[in-house]
Amino acid sequence: MRLLMERFILLAAFALASLMTSATAQAPQPVNDRAILAERPPALLSEYRLFRDAGARSPNGRVTPYDLNTALYSDGALKFRYVYIPQGAQARYNAEGVFEFPVGTVLVKTFAFAADMRTPAENVRFIETRLLIRRAEGWVAYPYVWNEAQTEARYSPIGADVPVSFTDEDGDAIALDWAVPNRNQCKACHDRDGDLTPIGPSARNLLRDFAYPTGAENQIAHWNRAGILGSLPAREVLPVPRAYDPTSGSVNDRARAYLDVNCAHCHNPQGPGHTSGLDLSWSQTDPALWGVLKRPVAAGRASGGFEFAIEPGHPERSILVHRMQSTDPGVMMPELGRQLVDERGVELMREWIAAMDRDGRTPQ
Repeated sequence: MRLLMERFILLAAFALASLMTSATAQAPQPVNDRAILAERPPALLSEYRLFRDAGARSPNGRVTPYDLNTALYSDGALKFRYVYIPQGAQARYNAEGVFEFPVGTVLVKTFAFAADMRTPAENVRFIETRLLIRRAEGWVAYPYVWNEAQTEARYSPIGADVPVSFTDEDGDAIALDWAVPNRNQCKACHDRDGDLTPIGPSARNLLRDFAYPTGAENQIAHWNRAGILGSLPAREVLPVPRAYDPTSGSVNDRARAYLDVNCAHCHNPQGPGHTSGLDLSWSQTDPALWGVLKRPVAAGRASGGFEFAIEPGHPERSILVHRMQSTDPGVMMPELGRQLVDERGVELMREWIAAMDRDGRTPQ
């Protein structure tokens, strides 16, 4: 829990940097809407003017930092998220799925590692910044790779392999080649019926406080007050946040929230993993579609010789756990976006499956 708080404080520090910069420097140029909507993306991230500084620590006007209740696991990387919505436009609230964003919106996500992830606010190195941009014809994805000096990120449509070394939260030395996805690989996760689409910014994932420079405030309320999100339902019908937090919430809620963000972008009826017959979306209520007593569509070594995706009471015999704890490219799930095992995620799945009855239900 302490590490989660440190990460939250770090996000707040980046937001605070924006206020300090505006108070001490001349008024910056606004975000470059022309670059955002240009047919060819700029070579340098700085050309969008999404940030006021070369190191992308201080967001420009209308570039709003945010965080998620449940985030996709990416080898434990730090993630710094921002949304930009053009002047005069607003996102539209959606009670179930991702908000509907207007043309010209940019969703910014920077991946970073601290030299020692036990102190995530110190010696932070940016690796890449991914942009999702809403065009009239749909979303496009652009990956930008940071230089060693941390002064600029350059567009890399073919992706990149970046050597990364750090000490993880357990004190172990980790070295890996961070894989920056190419433009086509971005769609492997962000695919919905063949269209590129965001994953994270939904009501249940955004309903939390954030430490803005002006003080802590609920993110959805802040977006609405700032004019970047349209009318909201009554407060009493806003969704209850289902955070993947090992210290709170029922095991069922935490497990379902984890699967919703880490797996359901592929494993849903409109996703690229629909042929598996699994639907791991938060809204799915049929345990059989989560994999309970469900045999794999295609047997093979990826199944580990086990019979069911989830065998209630037996995580050690469940294909879901087998694939999550593998790093074999022919076995592991998710297939992209990680090289390490999410040990906390695996432990959550073990706890969840162990508590299940034969119908896939767990005590609340």
